[in-house]
Amino acid sequence: MQLDEAKNQFIQAWGALGSSWGINRTMSSIHALLIASKDAMTTEEIMDTLKISRGNANMNIRALIEWGLVKREMVAGERKEYFSAGKDVWEIARQIAKERAKRELEPVTKIVADLQTVEDDSEDAKQFKETMANLQDFTSKVNGTLDKFIKSDKNWFYKSLMSLIK
Repeated sequence: MQLDEAKNQFIQAWGALGSSWGINRTMSSIHALLIASKDAMTTEEIMDTLKISRGNANMNIRALIEWGLVKREMVAGERKEYFSAGKDVWEIARQIAKERAKRELEPVTKIVADLQTVEDDSEDAKQFKETMANLQDFTSKVNGTLDKFIKSDKNWFYKSLMSLIK
């Protein structure tokens, strides 16, 4: 397999995977392209490679920067902006987990906590509050586990994972 074909397959696979972690195909395809690229790329290079519009490229690059997955770089003597992505898979996974927790888990945890303040003594209300308390307990534990993962190093995580498998 030639390098260009391998890169293209990676971009396609990562693009499809992106929807699993809550981002659109174009955003994850840009991320994959930047991961697979040795050098930082301009918006024009990204547009040409992926056959996407300037607006689509700009919007998704900006989102990747907000997620902390892509960095803007300035090249001396160049007026164009360049973009690059980190290559450390561990850091990519931690950043994605951090952003997903912030965007998905934290809002649910807050809503569930607020919903436990129902002022009603009926059996339905008691059942509802108990369910919300169980949900809050669960989301707090998931959030705590994700937080440990985000703050951990590779060795701690692998040791923890291996102890679960044994």
